[in-house]
Amino acid sequence: MIVDDEEQLRSLLSRIIALEGFAVSEAGDLKTALKFLEKDHVDVILCDVKLPDGSGVDFVKDTRLKFPLVEIILLTAYANVGDGVQAMKNGAFDYILKGDDNDKVVPLLFKAVEKVQLQKRVQHLEQQIGKRYGFENILGGSLAIKESIGLAKRVAPTDTTVLLLGETGTGKEIFAQAIHQGSKRSGKLFMALNCSAFTKELLESEMFGHKAGAFTGATRDKRGLIEEANGGTLFLDEIGEMHIDLQSKLLRVLETSEFIKVGDTKPTKVNVRIIAATNRDLKDEIKEGKFREDLYYRLNVFAIKLPSLKERKEDIPVLAENFLKLSSEKTNKRITGMSKEFIERLQQQEWKGNIRELKNVIERAVILADGPELRSAYLPLDMQQSFSNSSSSFDLANIERSHIQKVLHHTKGNKTRAAELLGIGLTTLYRKLDEYKISTGE
Repeated sequence: MIVDDEEQLRSLLSRIIALEGFAVSEAGDLKTALKFLEKDHVDVILCDVKLPDGSGVDFVKDTRLKFPLVEIILLTAYANVGDGVQAMKNGAFDYILKGDDNDKVVPLLFKAVEKVQLQKRVQHLEQQIGKRYGFENILGGSLAIKESIGLAKRVAPTDTTVLLLGETGTGKEIFAQAIHQGSKRSGKLFMALNCSAFTKELLESEMFGHKAGAFTGATRDKRGLIEEANGGTLFLDEIGEMHIDLQSKLLRVLETSEFIKVGDTKPTKVNVRIIAATNRDLKDEIKEGKFREDLYYRLNVFAIKLPSLKERKEDIPVLAENFLKLSSEKTNKRITGMSKEFIERLQQQEWKGNIRELKNVIERAVILADGPELRSAYLPLDMQQSFSNSSSSFDLANIERSHIQKVLHHTKGNKTRAAELLGIGLTTLYRKLDEYKISTGE
């Protein structure tokens, strides 16, 4: 869009720019330009500095606030250093003299459009990341998970340190990512570190970094994850596994926002939010002298308990459906659903590995499936047996049902061989399969 009160200049520029393949609109004043911006799409504006109803320099500031992806190139008949400086401060793409060199305009437009397209791609990626890691990615409608999500949403916009508590596999890192995405730090890095995956020395180097020569093999300076996450969020999983000597260094970060790298003498300042997680009872760890009490209280400013899967079994169908979709895409299989019995068996399990275990079971079932539906025959044998045993351990029908399933598993689904091992006719086996509703994946 060209904004200028000189009609002849507008027409000339419009023709030149249109020949380059741009769709061009015109406005004779700022009021008309704003109306156009509110109803139509514009990538770049060529705007005069002095207009009948205001200054182009001020227009840059106001427009960039309302339409941050629009780039503005200011044109002036009389170059003024003060205006030029202020225009750039306000967010102008460039500030050029009218008639100085008309050949400058078109290359500038292409550069401005390139910047707009890049910003749009970045915005799209950020939106995709937000969808992937936001709170909407945490599935389930049970009261237990809703309470945890509600607490996480409340604390997300703040800079408060968060402690996530829960069994292994309950989705603590997903919650940490969602809290980060819901904060003002979402445009910065989210870094995750599992404290149980490293020795004390390696964990110290990974977290805090080191100076060249600090130890054998340290040939150059290294930035730790705390420094890498500056401005963003650092997620420390399994915080209860951190060596007590390192806990004091982390405590200093929380209290003073600074730390000392391995082999350094000067502190490094950082602005990082800490989200920690553990499946341990840290109060018991304190009693045993394995965890610092002062660090616990610094981390436990805002604690969120994540429910185990057995506390939210009503969420299993929706979680399983999601994992089915993901696994189907991963394995390039077209599986449309799960049988009623399959879902019932999922809901009968204890799920000691929680959501992570459920995901693995679904992925295994998808790999084994040779039809459009997941059936109980694709579940691990121990899950099939536990379901039978939970009904009635001493019920003769259930014992026979379980035995037939074991034999079929042994023969890898070969019914003729299974009937021979069972000492019954093939017709009898088919009748019992139908009677006991034993799925064989056919």
